[in-house]
Amino acid sequence: MTESTRLSRRTFHVLAAGALSAGWAGASSAKPTSDSFQLNYMLPSCMYGYAKLEEILPEAQKIGAAQIDVWPKVHGDQREQIDALGADKFADLLKQNHVQLGCITQYKLGPFGLQDEMRLAQRFGCQLMVTGGAGPRGLKGAELKKAVAGFVEKMKPHLEVAEETGVTIAIENHANNLIESPDSLRWLLELRPSKHLAIAFAPYHLPQDEKLLAQLIHELAEGMQMFYAWQHGDGAHDPLPTERQLLQMPGRGPLDFQPLVAALASIQYQGWTEVFMHPVPRGVPILPTVSETTAEIARGRNYLDQIVAQLAKGN
Repeated sequence: MTESTRLSRRTFHVLAAGALSAGWAGASSAKPTSDSFQLNYMLPSCMYGYAKLEEILPEAQKIGAAQIDVWPKVHGDQREQIDALGADKFADLLKQNHVQLGCITQYKLGPFGLQDEMRLAQRFGCQLMVTGGAGPRGLKGAELKKAVAGFVEKMKPHLEVAEETGVTIAIENHANNLIESPDSLRWLLELRPSKHLAIAFAPYHLPQDEKLLAQLIHELAEGMQMFYAWQHGDGAHDPLPTERQLLQMPGRGPLDFQPLVAALASIQYQGWTEVFMHPVPRGVPILPTVSETTAEIARGRNYLDQIVAQLAKGN
């Protein structure tokens, strides 16, 4: 832990009190009844490219979120900004904007390099970290199960720190990783030794089949802590015109999110939801300005909320 990321005792107690009064993690809150289901939104900082935290934090409430997910380079640089600001100044920014640090996304460090990050997260009352599943890829059947079991075994000392710090490590089904296929997600859930190891569910990286995705949500219900409202569209690797890149967003591309949201409502999903995409190149905002980016995220949120409202009416 660097000196810049140490919290003063005063700041620590202020943040701890705020986290407790907010009823922090979605998974720990009381389950809503079927007619009061709602999605719990978190704002991913990477949607704004390398914009400053001072610019991004005020946008969270505009999309109905009280938590922010902070990303490092190359997708964003807000995690590095925390170190540059120092923990106390970052804590002040959070308090000024009525925002909490809800997640730190750390693919760069990988699942076996998060121990210092978890201790930092603890200091802010942050209870979630997202990363990828390291290991061989392209495996199937018994070989895949064995590899997932090996991954879980290697995670055990890191899960001890997760339990100590109150952090859950959510593994995204990211392409070209061990945990990338439906079966790998099923094995991860079945073999995990602790609920501090969870799943960040990304439809983008899976077959764009609404029935399959909805069924997977049902199967993975117990372990999901992050749902990315994110579809493949025309992909996130080619330098396409902006309007084609935006097809990754919910309500724009061809994927019908109604069955997915219906599945989330059916399992009374209590984790977090991020309206999400990746721009090309990485590190730029999804749209030129902060206000335009926020408006597009709000549009995606409204699309999802309309589905929730229709479900509540029984349509």
